[in-house]
Amino acid sequence: MTARANRVATLTDAAIELIADGGMRALTHRAVDGRAEVPPGTTSAYLRTRQALIEAVVGRLAERDRADLAAYNLPTDLPTDPPPPTPAPRLDSGDLDALAAGVAEVLDRWLSTGRSRSLARYACLLEAVHRPELRSILQHGTGLRVQARDLLTRAGATDPDRQGDQFVAFVDGLLFDRLAGAGALTAPPPGSAASRADLSAAVRTLLRALTGN
Repeated sequence: MTARANRVATLTDAAIELIADGGMRALTHRAVDGRAEVPPGTTSAYLRTRQALIEAVVGRLAERDRADLAAYNLPTDLPTDPPPPTPAPRLDSGDLDALAAGVAEVLDRWLSTGRSRSLARYACLLEAVHRPELRSILQHGTGLRVQARDLLTRAGATDPDRQGDQFVAFVDGLLFDRLAGAGALTAPPPGSAASRADLSAAVRTLLRALTGN
């Protein structure tokens, strides 16, 4: 990273923690300066407007999410090249077991060590409901839907386009339920083997229903 990129990363990581603690109302340039322990005015020097700050936060969230997905060999981005001339290998039941386990690992991470990021992500999404100009900035999950459709096609799903979107929505809902819904009270504690096993079972049940595998 360049010196500027490093500084922006520091500032946006501090902003993520602020949003997680106090919601979008807590996000000010001055508050980011304080949380990042940098001289007053630093954040506004790098990110002059509140929208620029929010855009940088969303970019940082997407960057760190991609790193988590890559760590577990899960898809991260939209493909930029045309598909290969030969079809991708078909996924079997064992592949889907591994996929469910990998998704569960990422979800458990986002519920434990990445909890602040998850809270900040949902806060930014809610902000976009009232500020339509932010919606295009917050579309960094679109690639996951494309990848989900491809995976379900390879697993034999009957309607992979629709079911891929449903799969992503289910996983996102599972995360939200464990983070802020009733699941937060009843599910195994995040960061535990029991949590990962429970999440994996939930994801595998959906994959089985969608593909028959």
